[in-house]
Amino acid sequence: MDMTHEPTSSSLCPVGGQPQHSWERIAEQKRQSELAKIPAEWVLTPSVVAEAKNLPSLTDPPFIESLLDPETCRITTMDATELLQQMASGELTAVQVVTSFCKRAAIVHQLTQSLLEIGFNIAIRRARELDEYFETTNRLVGPLHGLPFTLKDQFHVKGLETCMGYVGWVDTFEGQKGTKKERKFESELIREFNTLGAVVIGKVRYTNLNLQCSRDIPYIHTRRLETFYCADMRAINSAMTDNSGTKYMGEGVMQALRGSVFGIGTDIGGSVSMPASYNGIFSLKPSNGRISMKGAAGPSPGQQIMPAVAGIMGVSTATIRLVLKSLLSTEPWLHDPYIVPIPWRETEEHHAESGNLDPPYRPAFGIMENDGVVTPHPPVQRALKAVKKALSNIGHKMVPWEPPSNQESEAIHGQIARGDGCADVWEVLQLSGEPEVYEIRGLFEPNGPRDPLPLLKYQEIVAHMKDYRNRYQEYWMSTAEKSGNGRPVDAFISPVTVSAGLLPDRFFYGGYLSCVNVLDLPAVVVPVLFADKDIDKVDENFQPLSDVDKTNMDAYDAEAYHGSPAAVLVVGRRLCEEKVLSLAQMVVDALHTDRPDC
Repeated sequence: MDMTHEPTSSSLCPVGGQPQHSWERIAEQKRQSELAKIPAEWVLTPSVVAEAKNLPSLTDPPFIESLLDPETCRITTMDATELLQQMASGELTAVQVVTSFCKRAAIVHQLTQSLLEIGFNIAIRRARELDEYFETTNRLVGPLHGLPFTLKDQFHVKGLETCMGYVGWVDTFEGQKGTKKERKFESELIREFNTLGAVVIGKVRYTNLNLQCSRDIPYIHTRRLETFYCADMRAINSAMTDNSGTKYMGEGVMQALRGSVFGIGTDIGGSVSMPASYNGIFSLKPSNGRISMKGAAGPSPGQQIMPAVAGIMGVSTATIRLVLKSLLSTEPWLHDPYIVPIPWRETEEHHAESGNLDPPYRPAFGIMENDGVVTPHPPVQRALKAVKKALSNIGHKMVPWEPPSNQESEAIHGQIARGDGCADVWEVLQLSGEPEVYEIRGLFEPNGPRDPLPLLKYQEIVAHMKDYRNRYQEYWMSTAEKSGNGRPVDAFISPVTVSAGLLPDRFFYGGYLSCVNVLDLPAVVVPVLFADKDIDKVDENFQPLSDVDKTNMDAYDAEAYHGSPAAVLVVGRRLCEEKVLSLAQMVVDALHTDRPDC
């Protein structure tokens, strides 16, 4: 297939009409400057892009693979462990690996508009340095040597800009000019990855804000957004978009289409878990204090009651485990005072063959098929039943999970996350005069930010959160009476969200994820099956639990959701990432054994 031609602005990023405002001109210039970083031989023809837009999925059949040469395809379909083994043996070089993933990421970006910052040249230059080190020492630099990764445009990387989607941050350091930090400052997490040998190849979109799009995109059924890049195409079901997990569809798509080996996001309300779920990949949202956020940009930096955390996305729990274990090996607590001094603990991982107990200890799981507030859509219900059946069949006790209400956690979450009135976001929008996009318009008054909550009211909400955490902990401990092994359940399993994807304007409830952030618990997304219009139908005896439950189920469209991934969330105790990752892999193994009908 002929896929390349000389790049032109019209073919690389056609736009509808000329920019009318200064912020639009800045956005257009930024867009074109990033597209110019894609080598001419990697630029797709208009016919290829048009063909992709007409596909219901980019993964089945594997459209991306049809655009790649055999060697690039081979390299970019290897997992992290295999790549490391081949670089350690000299079968592959870091330059080969990084260049292959840059090429694939370039194609993914042109089809889905997932990247906001492109760093291919910088990445290949770093790969050469890694190869020189290997040639001299016959050793890898570190446990992530030569592994290309992408991350949210919230972390500062030398040589790349950090805009976070704000037009007013272009050519600045977080909105300020002349700081001498522009493209030179580095977040702590990036320093750690550099010492480990990982290679940044680009930064994904932060689509809650502007800098996103100036045209409609025909394969997304959504309203026009005056932003830098349009809402990106879902990798697996292009009919879906998202009004709530918008920050991270970019990384979810990048991982689903193998544009990098792993991705880093941040999460305060589902921005890691949701796109992982909707794109059929794995993710870990850790507890606060395991992965550094030092030196990262972001809204409400003084909000430390329920702060955003950095999370990991990838195609397997093994990849996520490798990344987290490697990061902790750098002893990040010596550089970031907010990191708890807990190294990787293999003793916390559960292995079925380990231990001297006879019979072997079998973890018990809580199972929340319905939180009593909003009923999940049929594909999610089927995913939960498949997991429950698979674990039960190999002897694991499944305890109905009936903790303090998710409705309560959702009320706490919103007031803490937006209790400051989002004044800092409003102020940044004023730097360029850009309007707020539709999805965040409700955060503001017509002519400015909302008033922040009074301090005493805020303290009241925090006290409520503390009480909620205490009651949740007490409930968790009480499950020892039902677990069958005399211990509280090791983890609980719930929906990620109520749906297998998001149709425009059809996100009505986030309670299943809000509790994870309010409680500061580690959570792993495990993809289970795909929605099937012939199987996943609303029960004719369905009785809504509330008005929002009725609204949510009325919004279910079996035809539209057909083919979308349905996942579950495996949630562990606070700061027990090692254990919850091993339990998530146990779920994966059980599903493979049971072979759910998907």
